[in-house]
Amino acid sequence: MSKPIYVLSGPNLNLLGVREPEIYGKQTLDDVRAACEARAAALGRTLVFRQSNHEGELIDWVQEAREAASALVINPAGYGHTSVALLDALKMLAIPIVECHLSNPAAREEFRRHTYVSLAATGLVSGFGARSYELAVEAAAGLTA
Repeated sequence: MSKPIYVLSGPNLNLLGVREPEIYGKQTLDDVRAACEARAAALGRTLVFRQSNHEGELIDWVQEAREAASALVINPAGYGHTSVALLDALKMLAIPIVECHLSNPAAREEFRRHTYVSLAATGLVSGFGARSYELAVEAAAGLTA
């Protein structure tokens, strides 16, 4: 059996569905998890799905993914714009990395238009709301087929 796809979400995504629903949508992170698990199952894959508001915990999980995951989907949230440490951890991975965003950062404030994660990512899915996660899982599965 193949290794799972890790799906990691950064700060404030635990409040998905409540926080700025006009930007991020009304689906909760539990809704996103269920949709991703269903999509992964349809592709014959499994997921490890986690969220943290703490940069160090995300980095620990990225390091764990080096050995335990077949691919990584990451929505770094605000850390994408600020965390060189997260970038450094991602650069140590030899597996595909799919960066994921609910909104389209290129259409938002200037400071959101650049992410450090993009420097390590294999590809990027953004702007499709909660569906961005499902599309990212599909891309990750395709990169490891």
